[in-house]
Amino acid sequence: MELSAQFPVKKLCEVMNVNRSGFYKWKKRLEHPSERLKALVSHITLFKEYHAKYPSHGYRWLNAKIRLDTGLILSDQYAHKCCKTAGIVSVSKHYRYKKPGDPFKVYPNLLMTGINLDGPMQCVVSDMTAFHLKGVYYELTLYMDLWNNEILSYSLSERKGDRTTYISGLNDLIELKKKQPELEMILHTDQGSVYASKSFNDLLPLYHIVHSMSRAGTPTDNAAMEAINGWIKAEVFNDFHLTGNDNVQSEVERYIVFFNEERPAYSLNYLTPKQYREYHAL
Repeated sequence: MELSAQFPVKKLCEVMNVNRSGFYKWKKRLEHPSERLKALVSHITLFKEYHAKYPSHGYRWLNAKIRLDTGLILSDQYAHKCCKTAGIVSVSKHYRYKKPGDPFKVYPNLLMTGINLDGPMQCVVSDMTAFHLKGVYYELTLYMDLWNNEILSYSLSERKGDRTTYISGLNDLIELKKKQPELEMILHTDQGSVYASKSFNDLLPLYHIVHSMSRAGTPTDNAAMEAINGWIKAEVFNDFHLTGNDNVQSEVERYIVFFNEERPAYSLNYLTPKQYREYHAL
C-alpha cells in the first residue's frame, strides 16, 4: 500500500506475483470491513481485556465469565478462535499428583463409598494452603461444600502450623450447620495433625458431623479441594494481584466473595456456586 504512491500498482503486482484484481478486492475489504469481521475484532478485543484481568484462565472460562458479566453468548469454538488469534493462553501451571499410597487412615474414607450428593452441606471438604507474600508466611484453611464448590468458611493466619485457623474455620462451619441441626454432614479432610486431634474431633459428633479422611500421602482422595487450592493461589496472585500493600485479610475476603458469587465454575456448567445453589433451591 505504501509503495503504490511511488510505483504503478500493475508493476508492484507483477513483482509480488499477485493478481491485480485480487489486490483491489483485498484493498476494498481493508477499507470497508464486513460486519462479521468487525464483530470478530470486537470480540478479540473483549477476550484480550478479560485475559488481562484474569490471566490464570483459558478460553472456556473466559467465555463463561464474559457470558456471566455481559450476557454475550459465544460458542466455545468461536471463543477458541478469538483467543488463538489473539495469542491468549493461560499462565497457570497445574501439577499431577502421585498415585494413591497405602490405604491406612485414621477415619474411614467415606468419599470412596460413592456417596450421592443432592443438596448443600451434605459433604464439606477442608484443607490448608500456604503462600509467602513480602517475606511473610500465610496459611489459609478452607471449608468447601463439595456439592457446589462454595467456600462456606475460611481462616487466615501468619503463623506456621497455627492450629487456631482450623478450629476457627470449623466453628464458623458449625454456626452454619446449626441452621440444619438434623442434617448429617460428612466432613472430609486429610490426616493432618489438627484434623486428627482430639479437640477437633470431639466437636463433630455434637452437631451430627461425621469425619472422613483421605488415605495417607494421597491428595487425590481430596482432589476437588486440592484443585481449588491450586486455582486460588493462581488467581489471587495472577488475577487479583495480591501484593500485601493492602490488608491481606481484606484482600483474601474480597477474593472469597468473588469465588462464591462471580467466578463461573466448569464443574457447575459455568454457573457460580451461589447461582448453582439458588437455581436448585427453586
